[in-house]
Amino acid sequence: MSYNAAIARIEMPNRIKRLPVSATGFPVPWFVHWEDGAPDFRVIGRGKVARAWSGKRCWICGDPLGVNLAMMLGPMCAINRTISEPPSHRECSLFACVACPFLANPRAKRNEQDLPEHKETPGIGLLRNPGAMAVWITRTVKPFRAPNGTLFTFGDPTEVLWFANGRRATRAEVDESISSGLPFLFAEAEREGAEAIAALQRMIGAAEKYLPRIT
Repeated sequence: MSYNAAIARIEMPNRIKRLPVSATGFPVPWFVHWEDGAPDFRVIGRGKVARAWSGKRCWICGDPLGVNLAMMLGPMCAINRTISEPPSHRECSLFACVACPFLANPRAKRNEQDLPEHKETPGIGLLRNPGAMAVWITRTVKPFRAPNGTLFTFGDPTEVLWFANGRRATRAEVDESISSGLPFLFAEAEREGAEAIAALQRMIGAAEKYLPRIT
């Protein structure tokens, strides 16, 4: 089945419909870098993080945001409340979690070949497909400076929706993603010492109530 045929079965927000479309039929998110007239979906456009935040723009469609801010994140970001991407609209994030081939397919791999030198990756990223994604709706997002760029922290949610394989995720799927990602967080905490380990354990406990209840 072609990409166009697959997403035809998913309700596409009007904001997404207004985006440019790639030669292969993909709506091109606002943040994407363009090279020689073609989008490179793997790369964030130069300056887009700053423009999105300062202009209160949706990371996905580029339209103005309201008071409800959607953070699209994996389980590790849900635990440490830190992410490299600014917020989006709820409807844009929900569509991306279902329709984006990389996010909807846990087996999809990142193509790192011939990436532009200006690729923006602030913080210490966990370069993997998390297998499960959350749309975390909050009204509080704050930027902070990392050694190599800007990161964002976010407050308690009014709603959290989990996805895997282009549908709502089960608890088992989210637990599997957490199990495979936690060693990375603990390794970072161990380098910082006992206080960081204790703080991480508290974060894990705090995130528990936001995990899916579907078995």
